[in-house]
Amino acid sequence: MDERAEKALFVKVLDTLNEAQARWFVAREALLRGRGGIREVCTLTGVSKPTVIKGIKELHAGKTLGGEGRLRRAGGGRKRIIEHSPEIQEVLSGIMEETTAGDPMSLLKWTNKSTYKIRDQLQDLGYAISEDTVRRMLKALDYSLQANVKGKEGANHPDRDGQFRYINELAKEFVSSGDPVVSVDAKKKERIGEFKNSGQNWRPKGSPRQVNMDDFPDLSEGTASLYGAYDPQRNAGLVNVGMSHDTAEFAVESIRRWWARWGRRQYPKANRILICADGGGSNGSRNRVWKYCLQQLANQFALPITVCHYPPGTSKWNKIEHRMFSFSSMNWRGQPLVSFETVINLISATTTKTGLKIKALLDTHEYLTGIKISDVQMQEMTIETHRLFPQWNYTITPRTTLIHKN
Repeated sequence: MDERAEKALFVKVLDTLNEAQARWFVAREALLRGRGGIREVCTLTGVSKPTVIKGIKELHAGKTLGGEGRLRRAGGGRKRIIEHSPEIQEVLSGIMEETTAGDPMSLLKWTNKSTYKIRDQLQDLGYAISEDTVRRMLKALDYSLQANVKGKEGANHPDRDGQFRYINELAKEFVSSGDPVVSVDAKKKERIGEFKNSGQNWRPKGSPRQVNMDDFPDLSEGTASLYGAYDPQRNAGLVNVGMSHDTAEFAVESIRRWWARWGRRQYPKANRILICADGGGSNGSRNRVWKYCLQQLANQFALPITVCHYPPGTSKWNKIEHRMFSFSSMNWRGQPLVSFETVINLISATTTKTGLKIKALLDTHEYLTGIKISDVQMQEMTIETHRLFPQWNYTITPRTTLIHKN
């Protein structure tokens, strides 16, 4: 029996019992389940841990239902916190949003905060709540306990949590002032041609799509470089599909295309832009070409551009990963990427229940590798590092004031 069906069965049984009978019923179930039974029964029934423990003590003491004495009237006892404080769900969601991550291939969410820390935060806000109630509310919000899995990209940086908090606070500031916050990243390159693509899709029985036996490069039509810009406020993004190299110049051009396609229409009164990016690759925190091209972009837009990089080993926390790229990948699983047009169409056709909109554009420009930016060129830039974590946070202001924002 799955967990949902088991919960429904428990609710059905408990509804037929009075207070003492229900307490002894869940106590017996906890004892039958052995180690961890109390926690398991609390999760399934919603009964508090002290109530289950009280029932177990009564069973061990040999009490009988006839000697129970006075029972509370129906509906008596303390009300659930959500009944007298219904806004607590929204408050809890706000607390979790600041430190929530998601597996790119799953809709499950998790957090690095314990139920005890969350309880303390809620109590500081004036809510009388226990960690068990917090745990039940988290499950209702689709959070789950996660075991360790291989996939760690590097050791935790000592300033990791501090940088996350800084990005979160800065993003809130930009959103409140009506300025765009953009999550950017490069997706892995895709070989174009009649090659096998992992995954499955629905086709008439007995007629699988035939693809090449081998993945030799000479059978390829080329390689697609993918770079995306995602706006969490609008739940919309753009993927620039390049036919050349994934360079810093290509990354910045992708951001320019996002602004031309979405940004300038959605934020006509914007006074600045916040870009959240990983710390390496074409948009790396130490990449001179990336910063130099952003200076040219700031000049063109006549807008200051603030960049915040995620700490090393935390790329999966980038919102574009689990809110945009993961869905586009699922949309083309099992589909051979036979042409650049196919890639464009499959990305642009990606939709979700939350209303995600993605536009893919083909970029035929040739991007050269090995470009160097001299010290003199760097000194000409108007870049200011932030006081907090200057290696990851900086603002580039335009060197010229343009009459019109492109």
